[in-house]
Amino acid sequence: MIGRREFITLLGGAAAWPLSASAQQSGKLPTIGFLGGATASAWSSWSAAFVQRLRELGWSEGRTVLIEYRWAEGRHERAAEIAAEFVRLKVDVILTSGGVLLAAKQATSTIPIVFAVANDPVGAGFVSSLARPGGNITGLSLQTTDLAAKRLELLREVVPSIHRLGVLANIGNAAAVAEIDEVQAAARVLDIEVAVFEMRRPEEITSAFATFRNGTEAIYVCTDPLVLAQRARINTLAVAARLPTIYGPREHVEAGGLMSYGANFPDLFRRAADLVDKILRGAKPGDLPVEQPTKFDLVVNLTTAKALGLEIPPTLLARADEVIE
Repeated sequence: MIGRREFITLLGGAAAWPLSASAQQSGKLPTIGFLGGATASAWSSWSAAFVQRLRELGWSEGRTVLIEYRWAEGRHERAAEIAAEFVRLKVDVILTSGGVLLAAKQATSTIPIVFAVANDPVGAGFVSSLARPGGNITGLSLQTTDLAAKRLELLREVVPSIHRLGVLANIGNAAAVAEIDEVQAAARVLDIEVAVFEMRRPEEITSAFATFRNGTEAIYVCTDPLVLAQRARINTLAVAARLPTIYGPREHVEAGGLMSYGANFPDLFRRAADLVDKILRGAKPGDLPVEQPTKFDLVVNLTTAKALGLEIPPTLLARADEVIE
């Protein structure tokens, strides 16, 4: 009979076998290249969810698996440098997201790539199909063409008289450009005028708010690593301009935004860990179907609502998954 400690040791050893082919050949621990699109603080809950799920699957960071963390801080040129570095390091799998997925794809066609979040991986050409991705890439697709409409409906519950909406988007990100189209289509149905401010650099955010003050009644911020990295600054400017904001990821609301509605990103990163686990144990990414979100969150920041002089309808608060006070 073995004791509890010996049993755990055996479990840890089992988790490291079978390893990916390159790890087996070199005798080194399998290595995950973690390419974060924004900053470590912006992704903290997502990376923690990823590591926690790996631990549940038997991978102990530093003992049975190595994770090399790098942060692109919303800059595409930095993402390209990191992806090239991971190729030089011969990592066994790259974990990333849609905002910087292109950099990883351009850097390698052989190292497996798992994206925890991507807006439309088929339309963007990252995978052949959701059922059979092919190639070296798989992950989790947002496939959320209807979420823009849902966000606008939620926004109109808070600002019933809204006629002019400002949209802030990093047009250097194809997914954000696609989201602009979705917002505009949804706004036409609701008879809301849209003014889009296209940006590529953090320095342009201040100019955006100078533009938005001209009759804009609320702001829709398209999901992107650059705006996520700048979330505190965006929210500070929005409150100063007395403009309600709506986002996809809840992290924006935790940093002072008014509302968010979208897929639960920590859950997606947990599920990405399942895909990484399968690849480290020998599965080919092209054979692993792209999955879709099953958990969505509505988050409302009452402190921000009060600062803006807004009354959040009780019916909306009752539907919220989380209310920040």
